[in-house]
Amino acid sequence: MTSRVALVTGGTGGIGSAICQRLADQGHRVASNFRNAEKAQQWQQKMQAKGYDIALFEGDVADPASGRRLIDSVEAALGPVEILINNAGITRDTTFHRMSAEQWHDVINTNLNSVFNVTRPVIEGMRKRGWGRVIQISSINGLKGQYGQANYAAAKAGMHGFTISLARENAGFGITVNTISPGYVATDMVMAVPEEVRAKIIADIPTGRLGKPEEIAYAVAFLVAEEAAWITGSNLDINGGHHMGW
Repeated sequence: MTSRVALVTGGTGGIGSAICQRLADQGHRVASNFRNAEKAQQWQQKMQAKGYDIALFEGDVADPASGRRLIDSVEAALGPVEILINNAGITRDTTFHRMSAEQWHDVINTNLNSVFNVTRPVIEGMRKRGWGRVIQISSINGLKGQYGQANYAAAKAGMHGFTISLARENAGFGITVNTISPGYVATDMVMAVPEEVRAKIIADIPTGRLGKPEEIAYAVAFLVAEEAAWITGSNLDINGGHHMGW
């Protein structure tokens, strides 16, 4: 397999960490961004203890100028970004009639506008080189909605609208663009939910359990492979049967 430069935004989170490791296992040179230097250093040390050398670069993907500086830094250090995983995301949950403009814009900027902020600086290079992989990590709640998550669901649904348009524009340039929509995965964020609430969620999942970050990472590895060149504009649901589309 050809070794390429892969950028995983939000790579220091639960799913992001698993994606970084899986891409590194494929032989790619992997980078992620950070905002908190102390937490980033601790995460990097944990990765190194596991044998993974993941490069970290400061950058707030919610900000267009910071997003471009992030890409410039990664490419100056490692080379052109050929694999981009738009994984960064936050929640600011509350019912819409109580939602503030700040809660709305924080989520839209981090979860959706970030996709533009980091994809725009790399797409022209991918087109010139005739190869690229762009993957959006969306969510089951972008498909079915969720109480108290109008901002989050809107952003996650918007990610796939971005995917299918970008896929059409770039299919002739050797670039594939896809979405992965995970269900409830056993990350720190989900495990912090009260046990009784978590039990209700699991009871509604046909497989009877939460997903594993590694299962999402496997799907990413599948879509970035050379053999996946005819898969573009798709959305891959990974949710244990919790929500079944068609």
